[in-house]
Amino acid sequence: MITKQLIDPQSIVVVGGSNDVHKPGGKVLKNLIDHKYKGKLYVVNPKNDIVQGIKAYRDVRDLPQVDLAILAIPAKFCPETVEILAFEKNTKAFIVLSAGFAEEGPQGAELERKMVEIVNKAGASLIGPNCIGVLNTNYAGVFTTPIPKLDPNGIDMISGSGATAVFIMESALPKGLTFNSIWSVGNSAQIGVEEILEYMDNTFDPEKSSKVKLLYIEKIERPQKFLKHARSLIQKGCRIAAIKAGSSEAGSRAASSHTGALASSDQAVSALFRKAGIIRCEGREELATVAAILQQKELKGDRIAVVTHAGGPGVMLTDALSNGGLKVPTIDPEIQKDLLEHLFPGSSAANPIDFLATGTAQQLDYILQTCEERCDNIDAMAVIFGTPGLFKVFDAYDVIHKHIVKDKKPIYPIMPSVSEAAEEIKHFQSYGHQSFHDEVLFGKALVKVYKTPRFQVDKSSAADIDRELIRKIIDQATDGYLPPEQVTQLLDAAAVPRVPERIAYSQQEAVKYSQELGFPVVMKVVGVLHKTDVGGVVLNISDEQQAARAFAKIMEIDGAKAVLIQPMISGIELFVGAKAEEKFGHIVMAGLGGIFVEVLKDVNSALAPVSMDEALWMLDNLKGKKLLEGVRGSKGVDRQKFAQIIVNVGQLVSVAPEIAEMDINPLLADGEKIYAVDARIRVRK
Repeated sequence: MITKQLIDPQSIVVVGGSNDVHKPGGKVLKNLIDHKYKGKLYVVNPKNDIVQGIKAYRDVRDLPQVDLAILAIPAKFCPETVEILAFEKNTKAFIVLSAGFAEEGPQGAELERKMVEIVNKAGASLIGPNCIGVLNTNYAGVFTTPIPKLDPNGIDMISGSGATAVFIMESALPKGLTFNSIWSVGNSAQIGVEEILEYMDNTFDPEKSSKVKLLYIEKIERPQKFLKHARSLIQKGCRIAAIKAGSSEAGSRAASSHTGALASSDQAVSALFRKAGIIRCEGREELATVAAILQQKELKGDRIAVVTHAGGPGVMLTDALSNGGLKVPTIDPEIQKDLLEHLFPGSSAANPIDFLATGTAQQLDYILQTCEERCDNIDAMAVIFGTPGLFKVFDAYDVIHKHIVKDKKPIYPIMPSVSEAAEEIKHFQSYGHQSFHDEVLFGKALVKVYKTPRFQVDKSSAADIDRELIRKIIDQATDGYLPPEQVTQLLDAAAVPRVPERIAYSQQEAVKYSQELGFPVVMKVVGVLHKTDVGGVVLNISDEQQAARAFAKIMEIDGAKAVLIQPMISGIELFVGAKAEEKFGHIVMAGLGGIFVEVLKDVNSALAPVSMDEALWMLDNLKGKKLLEGVRGSKGVDRQKFAQIIVNVGQLVSVAPEIAEMDINPLLADGEKIYAVDARIRVRK
């Protein structure tokens, strides 16, 4: 729980505060003093009566009542100190900077457990241990620097690593970003990322709360809680960008199905982020760049004007935007002609609009006014303006400031001369603006911001499936791969269309069923997992004699129990699967089948249950999307029907969480017809 004393304490004690500002206890005290904490400030130090000008107590028992305690003492003393403060001094919030807890082994873990037990019993909050602290507009409770400018309209940042929080600030501050709060959760013994998101969600005020949240996450302990509150914040108007470290750890786990081999914990994280609408970043600079983009007016379209006084950066930015799927459209010829009349000879107005190194502030003003008022095919302007080293550029930066304030379209200022124009950049940022220093990093970040989906909660696409039958089948099932009869029952109950089929246990049945289904047919071994590897699939059986011979051949395979018979159909091979991921629920995956899933791994994923919008996004973002649309005279795939099957599979695994993994591979699609041809479902109860 997060108490009001943690957010806005009226009194703070630094236990372990000292005069040595090179130690955490001394530095956190100095930061509290330097940043003018307005409440009562106390220190506990066993050797000094005055510490940094503040009266010090030799023992915590001598303190008056105090709201928040910041501990910078050895781990072994922390539980007892917390207990005294919680029950004798009515302390309701604790920030434990000290290390030496669960991160160091069983003995430390036991100290941490005792401390959490005490804090919970007292109804108090605990941040840490092993953290840098908490920083907000009420107090600077951290032992590190820099201390950024604090602003209610600034960014909220939550970090699982204290050092990384500092380094993110180092990336953010040169861009002109400000912060509203910084939370370093350390070991997250009581309060982690999920609890802070919950607090931000429950206390969100659209008029006063920060609209941008940055996260650095090393573990997600409660994914469903994380999803609930992150999604809620985004639907209330916030934007969230996050780094999730440790993405490659589980990527090579072996599994017996395509879905199991493809799915990983990291894919679960990506699917979780997509479902919430979180922008996933790979590094600190990208995270800070995304944050600066989110502080601008929202980009409503994908058409960007690149305005530059330097050709190379303009071309590189154009490449970054275009390669990412944003457009840099040509300016209308008549408008180009007018622009060139106002620019120096040699300028270009096609887009990029290059007005040369000697271009003036007045020319920049005219270009931006033209893009804002006359270019209907432009949704935003990215302005690259450094310094040619010939003159100061205050006037150009004031022009950019003026247009950012008055124009409806977003303007992204890229100011690469971080040393030569440092004075001018500082002047520009003093207006409250952010700036970007690298055009390619900016371009890639803008693509990521624009293309991160924000799905709405959509219950209308929930499948009309037979939940009662699904539960009956699963309740009766045993662990392991289900027999074909139960697989087909589950597919039917989940409204997944499938190819008609029969199971033959004798040659006579094989011939009879082949005739009923209509030649040509395909026969597949029942009872062996990897059918193709053992010669357990016979195609294009065209008469009774071939049917009898194929049955006999298949039944000679070691482990064969029966033969599955289906009519031969053709079409585009598709794939849908699902896998249970611990704590996250099920990852549902879909894409093209055959070689595309086995070799190219061209699939997309979503967390179950899957909405229709999510399913359509999965299909629209496949590398092989063009094949779904139909090429060289093929009919393509009914996109809506394929998406509905994905939704239905998401419903199936939501109703039956005991399904450990399942494959439908292939689905065969021929125009409007889509049939499940082969499926495997493994249950783990």
